[in-house]
Amino acid sequence: MDETARPLRIPVAMATYGDTHQLSHLMQELLSILLLRRPDDPISFLIQMLTSRCDIPRVLLLGPPAVGKTTVAKRLKTELRAVHVTPPSLLEDQSLHTTRNQQEPPDELMVKLLHQRLTKSDCISRGWVLDGFPRTRLQALSLQQAGILPRHVVLLEAPGVQVLQQRSEGRMFDPLTGDLYHRTFLWPDDEGVAGRLESGRSLTEEQLQQYRREVTGLSSAYQHVLKVVNGDQPPDDVYRQVRSVLQTRRCSRTPRILLFGPPGSGKTLQAGRLSDKYRLVDVCCGQLLRSVASGASRLGKQIQTYLDEGQTVPGLMELQVVEERLGGVDCSVRGWVLHGLHPDLQQAQRLRERPLLATRVFFLEATDRVCLERIRGQRYHLVKNQFQTRPEDLEALRRYRDLVQDLQCLYPDAVHIKADQDPQSVFESLESKLTSN
Repeated sequence: MDETARPLRIPVAMATYGDTHQLSHLMQELLSILLLRRPDDPISFLIQMLTSRCDIPRVLLLGPPAVGKTTVAKRLKTELRAVHVTPPSLLEDQSLHTTRNQQEPPDELMVKLLHQRLTKSDCISRGWVLDGFPRTRLQALSLQQAGILPRHVVLLEAPGVQVLQQRSEGRMFDPLTGDLYHRTFLWPDDEGVAGRLESGRSLTEEQLQQYRREVTGLSSAYQHVLKVVNGDQPPDDVYRQVRSVLQTRRCSRTPRILLFGPPGSGKTLQAGRLSDKYRLVDVCCGQLLRSVASGASRLGKQIQTYLDEGQTVPGLMELQVVEERLGGVDCSVRGWVLHGLHPDLQQAQRLRERPLLATRVFFLEATDRVCLERIRGQRYHLVKNQFQTRPEDLEALRRYRDLVQDLQCLYPDAVHIKADQDPQSVFESLESKLTSN
């Protein structure tokens, strides 16, 4: 190893470009389709996929028996022009029929049949909606190993047994089309259809118990793409919410978080918590400047001069140091949370124009009284035997108040968090906005 080699530095603009154009998401999509199709000529196949439509549905519906999965799937099939795939349809294609007294087909067979069906031209070109399988975490992992990777997974959730039993007892099906109806919730307008409906099978306690045992593990297998929809609603409301989920685009984005807030608002504390939980690089501008100043570089010596004289490091110099740090391999791969910036208006504008685009910008908001109380609690004077506020603390608070409105105009999409509550509540608010679409 060449010990004199400089550490690898990835330009910040490269990560920004990748996230802006969703390259990670694109690569994940192409790889999943490649594993599913397994073409003889992968390069030509990928070129063809890149020039074709990229919004082909691949939807998996989960939920307890009688929650309405099949009804939603049939409506999705019609609206999206996708292929509706169910275990019974696979078994009919293979002339494999099961009754109540027969055992279900082995998981290996079902996975094989699903792979064969989903790789046919209609599923590839039109997309698919799958319900009725998998029912266990092991089955879900087997599908993933076979390259069957849904783009959206929706879990229809029912609050209690009574709702499911009520739906089960009123279920009716059309023997001609296989469509499902309900005596109370979903009755056909066509009298001819209504006249030929037959009663469906009743829900058993054993089926519910089996679902309860498996639902946690099954959900965890799809935790990164899973969305939960309340199934105890009118059918039209359930369907609208499912369609809303399918219209969202799942993106793999590297977290890049920028925290603004007055002194005493808790930026350092919250940045540390975010860093610990999400393995982000905690970039504190004050610590970063002191670290650079302790080195022998020309820039470090210039920064040290300002620090020795108790002056604020010029914003452009601070931005140069920050850009170099965010270009490190750890920041590019893991993401970062940046706090402690002290730009003036001109430098704040340049900060917005430079390739430091954050995926989330937060303003921690707290009153002067709360901020000063917190600052006093951090400073104890041994001689006077009391907590105190330094003049520089008051000056830093004044500078932030003068600048904050201009900063908020530069980041109109930023999220404002009430920071004068307890730290755990602040962190929960940050998390809820961080993980939302």
